[in-house]
Amino acid sequence: MNTTKESRPPRKPATPGSLGLPTASALVIGSVIGTGVFGIPAALAMFGPISLVAFALVTVGALALAVVFGRLAARIPGSGGPYLYARDAFGDFAGFINGWSYWVTAWAGNAAIVVALTGYVEVFVNTDHNIGWSIVIATIGLWIPVLINVVGIRTLGAAQVIFTILKVVPLVFIALVGLFFIKAENFGAFNSSGTDGWSAIAGAGAIALFAYLGIETASVAAGRVRNPKKNIARATVWGTVICAVIYILGTFAVFGTVSNQALRTSTAPFSDAANAMFGGDLGGQIIALAAIVSGLGCLVGWTFIVGEMPNAAAKDGMFPRAFARERRGLPIFGILASTILATLLTVLAYTNFSNVFTTVLLLTVFTSVIPYMFSAAAQVFWLVTHRRQTSWPHFAKDVTIAGVALAFTFWALAGTGAQAAYYGVFCFLLGIPLYIWLRASKKNGYGAESPAPLSSTLSVGAPDAAPDAIASNTATDAPELERIS
Repeated sequence: MNTTKESRPPRKPATPGSLGLPTASALVIGSVIGTGVFGIPAALAMFGPISLVAFALVTVGALALAVVFGRLAARIPGSGGPYLYARDAFGDFAGFINGWSYWVTAWAGNAAIVVALTGYVEVFVNTDHNIGWSIVIATIGLWIPVLINVVGIRTLGAAQVIFTILKVVPLVFIALVGLFFIKAENFGAFNSSGTDGWSAIAGAGAIALFAYLGIETASVAAGRVRNPKKNIARATVWGTVICAVIYILGTFAVFGTVSNQALRTSTAPFSDAANAMFGGDLGGQIIALAAIVSGLGCLVGWTFIVGEMPNAAAKDGMFPRAFARERRGLPIFGILASTILATLLTVLAYTNFSNVFTTVLLLTVFTSVIPYMFSAAAQVFWLVTHRRQTSWPHFAKDVTIAGVALAFTFWALAGTGAQAAYYGVFCFLLGIPLYIWLRASKKNGYGAESPAPLSSTLSVGAPDAAPDAIASNTATDAPELERIS
């Protein structure tokens, strides 16, 4: 339970942000666009072009969430994202559950990304897919981003921008040039799922949702972003818009250049589209290289985030103290511990691929939707409880956006399926013993007392306004980092 403002211990000044708007936007785009985009058209082929409708609906929900994250980041400054917002609105346990869920999402998702990345690497080496060598390739793929992160946040920011450019250019190329090679007969039946339209949209929407995981990454690293009250919202919304345009146009182009029957069995749909457009195998190999770059860039961003979330929680006593350790301003312990877990899960996936990988993928979606839901609920809660601090037009707009985001998360949660829900709840229960230990440790002097909700210290004004007194919060107290645009 949060204590009053008077009992809250003083916090150290926040580290001046070192990530500018371009780098924060690249972090969002780089974390959202990974290896999954290169397989999405094949996954959606069973539904037919109706899946583009599902993609559009999911995009609306993702944009609503992006706006919500921007509003929350402006009102509650500091790193931590969904963990920070849930704790501020609903207390310690809600904050812990969100932090725990998001942390599981991040390192389990890294395992899923690197398995897909390894498949593209094996276009060139280990073409017979020897499991031992696949594990070696995947392990290297997980630890290269760790080295990039360990060098420092300046290298991280530069690498993220470079990786984002290298991955986006070929995707945009296929999305735009492919429009000139479209053949109507390739699309097939509008709804080829064999079910009614709403069921097809729901099924395709669940797949499309996976494509947008990561839109919150700028808010998770908010404490390291310059002028976060403005730049988090801009980076999150613009990053989501750019990803949406690439996804929808790219999927449309692939649908029109590769026949629906061929697309259903394709393991590299963008490569197949390139080969259909230009003939031969060279185009497909270039796309495979782009997929490798995309996967590495995505892992660079998520490797940073997988340490940042527990780092912010540990500084509040909501995660083991070791996760608060930093080196050169980065949460090195969290990065190393999480990557070790991702490596172990990857080995497990390769020794039992068909069951474990599918479960990991579904679990990643489920565990990510829960923090999204709590974040949207936190925004609705704040708007309702601070109704008198804003005008009706402003209130109506913000509560509508937050309401759409909240409804979207419920719809997305239902789309993950019963199995993901079962294992997702089990993951929550695994976190409870850790929470009990943390609470007991606090009684014995570990960690600071729980701070009062940050929103309770705000002055009267617009919902996304934060006074100077708390603008220097909190989640990071590392030495000043070198600035980068």
